[in-house]
Amino acid sequence: MLKHSEVIIIGAGGAGMMCAIQAGRRGRQVLLLDHAKKIGGKILISGGGRCNFTNTGAGPNNYVSQNPHFAKSALARYTPSDFIELVREHGIRFHEKKLGQQFCDFSAQEIVNMLQNECEKVNAEFQLHTEIRAIEKLAGDSESPRFRVKTSLGEHTCDSLVIACGGLSIPKIGASGFGYVVAKQFGLKLIDRAAALDGFILSDQDARRFDGLAGVAFDAKITCNGITFHEAILFTHAGLSGPATLQASLHWHTGDNVVVDTTPHTDIFDWFLQKKKAGNKSLVKNLLSEVLPSRLAERFCELYFNDPRPLPDVSEKELKVFCETLKAWTFIPKDTVGYSKAEVTRGGVDTNELSSKTMEAKKVPGLYFIGEVVDVTGWLGGYNFQWAWASGAAAGEVV
Repeated sequence: MLKHSEVIIIGAGGAGMMCAIQAGRRGRQVLLLDHAKKIGGKILISGGGRCNFTNTGAGPNNYVSQNPHFAKSALARYTPSDFIELVREHGIRFHEKKLGQQFCDFSAQEIVNMLQNECEKVNAEFQLHTEIRAIEKLAGDSESPRFRVKTSLGEHTCDSLVIACGGLSIPKIGASGFGYVVAKQFGLKLIDRAAALDGFILSDQDARRFDGLAGVAFDAKITCNGITFHEAILFTHAGLSGPATLQASLHWHTGDNVVVDTTPHTDIFDWFLQKKKAGNKSLVKNLLSEVLPSRLAERFCELYFNDPRPLPDVSEKELKVFCETLKAWTFIPKDTVGYSKAEVTRGGVDTNELSSKTMEAKKVPGLYFIGEVVDVTGWLGGYNFQWAWASGAAAGEVV
């Protein structure tokens, strides 16, 4: 039996549900289709299960895109304050962890429940565990349905079709490249995709040099392609992780180098110099352990000095070069860990193909792309959820 809905949204995640809410408030009849068995999978696992649902500082400068201006309109019209107001209306307790990041006090399930309740208020219908088998553009006049969607549970027609099925990151919760397939089908250009907000795998040589440091974490500044982040870095069995590393990965492309200031709070050369002038006779590695984790301090000293050296035996010239290494440890990652661990997919549907006000495809009236499937990728810290809410709301106002 063929069923008609005014709006069909493929993907019942954050962006899809926000679009459904906004469209439903306008009186539109909305159907959300998703191949998953439950809604909001990515919301549920985010923020360690507490969902970093927005960032109060979210603005266009916190996003990476081939067109950095594209996100301005949507972000300006649906702000972090708008989403926070919705969270408050539902009595969800939350807190700011750091740097504008907003987290639920208890569970990410509260955000999913909130969005689901808002969808139910406007009579948006969910159809889960549904495989999309084909999408067809229908010919006809402006009063006729524009699209037919063939699924494992029957066929549907609609006037507006919204693609909100995310990117390639974290396939274990159902991520796929379906949204890109739809974009290609309708002749839309794609920007190359890559795993982002992800750990780095060190080169074979660097992996040997820093072997055995898994679990060592330290505060650092990390710079890639002129963008610097100051947060924690963590050594893993494969390479590096931690918030600062994940942020840098968003700006990294194969072959780019990464520069780490391992002592961001200290003029380490001057610090050593003062101790040297004061007659300190300690081993350099023991002194450096006052600033860095002892295992990392010892490893840097081993790599540079080969054998333990007391401070008086190190010339000022040697000390200066050693400290320059600590302030600008430079390496070229072998790769990122990949989509299995990456929080987001960088790249996607070319923003030049879409209206920045409505998210509608310029070539295909009635077809919209929102959320992660679009070439707008935010920093770590609630920015990508804010893009989901903002882009979903933008489309929901017009579908």
